[in-house]
Amino acid sequence: MSLIIDVHGVTVSLGGREVLRDVNFGLEAGELVGLIGPNGAGKTTLLRTLLGLIRPRSGTIDIGGATARASRGRLGYVPQRHEFVWDFPISIEDAVMTGRYRRIGWLRRPALADYRAVNAALERVRLLDLRKRPVAELSGGQKQRVLVARALALESALLLLDEPFTGLDMPSQELLTELFTQLAREGRTILMSTHDLPHAMHTCDRLLMLNRTVTATGTPADLRRRSLWMDTFQVSDNSPLLAGVGAVAA
Repeated sequence: MSLIIDVHGVTVSLGGREVLRDVNFGLEAGELVGLIGPNGAGKTTLLRTLLGLIRPRSGTIDIGGATARASRGRLGYVPQRHEFVWDFPISIEDAVMTGRYRRIGWLRRPALADYRAVNAALERVRLLDLRKRPVAELSGGQKQRVLVARALALESALLLLDEPFTGLDMPSQELLTELFTQLAREGRTILMSTHDLPHAMHTCDRLLMLNRTVTATGTPADLRRRSLWMDTFQVSDNSPLLAGVGAVAA
């Protein structure tokens, strides 16, 4: 199967500090991949580099035969919730439409196809009936679903998700988990950073373990060895983290 993303030897420095070093991995169509690692491991930096927002110091990124910068505007991205301005006076529908602005053009009005894409995205996150509600009135779970719909409205084959489950109640987590799983079954490729390690072990097809570089990758069943988790997360042999992910001795 051909790779949707092929990352080779990517090194990123920010403010004179090396944040990512010699990162190598690939993603195939229809994979739901969990990007996991400790705080400061470079997960958000990696996602922003894939989006073409950060230029790597070295290495290559191939996204469907194009560079990351050339692919900007074609990738669905769900940022962390605090990165969106929720007190701006717009409706849910208008917020989701902003996900298509690179395709529409900033000075052009949305066409019928744009509204259809937005409505289809809202239906998938179960917010279609609330599309005229101001975003400032939404709960945390509803706000997260707006960001997911915003990414889906672009109709991209690749979705990058930055901590989509942080601060969500269980019904919202279950709704989004079901949606992401279904999208992968439909052939979309999803790379999702998350701190919810047991959830990632249960949900993802594959895990990408990162601590400035890729320390391991494989199916959850392949990554049970305690030493992998201890090395990646820099924890001791008696850490509760190991029990939480069901890690076992080699």
